[in-house]
Amino acid sequence: MTHQNRKEDHIRICMEENVGAVGLTAGFERYGLLHCALPEMALADVDASAQLFGKRLAAPLVLSAMTGGAEIAAPINQNLAKAAQAYGVAMGVGSQRVAVEHPDWARTYQVREVAPDILLFANLGAVQLNYGYGVEECRRAVEMIGADALVLHLNALQECFQPGGNTDFSGLLAKIGAICRALSVPVIAKEVGWGLSAAVARQLADAGVAALDVAGAGGTSWSQVEKHRSPAELTRQIAEAFAGWGIPTALSLQLARQAAPRLPIIASGGVRNGVEAATAIALGADLVGIARPLLEAATTSAEATGAAVQALIETFRIAMFAAGARDLAALRQVPLIRDGQIWQRR
Repeated sequence: MTHQNRKEDHIRICMEENVGAVGLTAGFERYGLLHCALPEMALADVDASAQLFGKRLAAPLVLSAMTGGAEIAAPINQNLAKAAQAYGVAMGVGSQRVAVEHPDWARTYQVREVAPDILLFANLGAVQLNYGYGVEECRRAVEMIGADALVLHLNALQECFQPGGNTDFSGLLAKIGAICRALSVPVIAKEVGWGLSAAVARQLADAGVAALDVAGAGGTSWSQVEKHRSPAELTRQIAEAFAGWGIPTALSLQLARQAAPRLPIIASGGVRNGVEAATAIALGADLVGIARPLLEAATTSAEATGAAVQALIETFRIAMFAAGARDLAALRQVPLIRDGQIWQRR
């Protein structure tokens, strides 16, 4: 099984199979923004803009890491990048390990030609720091795509289900810290769908990461994806047992915010629309990442991807308007309803 086959499998499975978490959700259905019947402003007055790493975004949205390293990946990344450029939002590419080791695949990640202005994240698995990678490989990933930051993703559980998976996560925290100190761009630590606990968020913040992406449970479950990929019945059986594993995104976001109060936090994992994105901002996120809801559009065309992103942003802005929030600072102060009752933030 080549890296290319694996990337193609991931895209196919995410589009064709039920790979959502089982028995848990991202948790946003428990929360609602308190409706404001008299917002005392026009919809046009709503300012959804955000800033991260010195770049202004028209809305606090990241088109999260999906793919790269296969022929099918190149047009997907191009379509996402065109939409990000058109609507002023950020984007991350999928893991670049295959292109670091096989430079011919770098073209499947490269999007600066169509998106010169976007906030763009490179991506490598943090565990590769235990398998021969160091500062040079991290720099190569960043330079390969002209990225503004590097995501080091944490996928310990997923590696357990991949044939020959890299499951030695020992001593990684110190190595992540060393990369943070040596690299000229910010480093983001990102889970891949099971969430960050408060303890891990605090450890990563202390190690020097510039931002956290909690990537909580409730959306795509990579144990489910790997279950569908595996030809081995034992692996499929074990992977299925973890279909409901993880920290729901809404909870992980709050844990990370309490543990790292000054660090930018991206909330991703099971965010389905602009209302949930607005709720995530109100719960303490700085940006919101969305991946799988955009996948079908991204495999179709740039126009379809742009339309999907536009719908997300307009829904987000209308949610702000309906909650009486003129900007993101005001959105973070909007009263929240939890389980039918007014909820006091901690």
